[in-house]
Amino acid sequence: MNNAAFKKDMKNIIDYSVGFLEGVQAGKVKFLNNVGVLTKELLEQYIDSNARVNPEALHHIYEWYKVGSPDARLYDINYTISNLGLSFVSTLKQSTSIKDGSSVPFYNKAKIMEEGTPVTIRPRKSNVLVFEDGGETVFTRGEVVVQSPGGPATKGAFENVVNTFFTRYFTQAFLKSSGIYEYFNNPVVYKRNLKSGKTSGKVKGYQVGYRWIANAGIR
Repeated sequence: MNNAAFKKDMKNIIDYSVGFLEGVQAGKVKFLNNVGVLTKELLEQYIDSNARVNPEALHHIYEWYKVGSPDARLYDINYTISNLGLSFVSTLKQSTSIKDGSSVPFYNKAKIMEEGTPVTIRPRKSNVLVFEDGGETVFTRGEVVVQSPGGPATKGAFENVVNTFFTRYFTQAFLKSSGIYEYFNNPVVYKRNLKSGKTSGKVKGYQVGYRWIANAGIR
């Protein structure tokens, strides 16, 4: 047995393993970005689908009369990548459309209805406030307080549908059906490249590790 050759092979295998782990760490950012892009798209589609099924609860996060339309969203979904992993944040946007019977957009429409904040309506250009209630035209000189401007179902509805996506759909369905669980539990690429790693050492390990994590397949 050639001890010198054996020691060299063992050193290269160890270096290959170290390189593989370092490559995985370096490729993690690319992988997380890929997951972030896909998850954002799926979450938006999930919200839109729920809005079309349950417009009473989610109409407030869209422009008037366009519930569930991707072009009328009053919300943004963004993600950030850090040492802690992947984080998502949602924000609500201003509405620019005008409801029938009004002359200006409803300021902070999505936020006010999501939080269930009461709205006080006062006459602006005259001493009389005119509005419709239950199909009847109402005239009043006093202010009107609307306790639930979006209806009782809108309060917290956007937050709830986002939470449901991550706690149920994402963890129970998406991660498994996407193939990510299976892919990470079976890193065959490490073993497949071990022979070349025995001669190339750390450089080969780094390349294999980076490609393995960065190209983690999502079906």
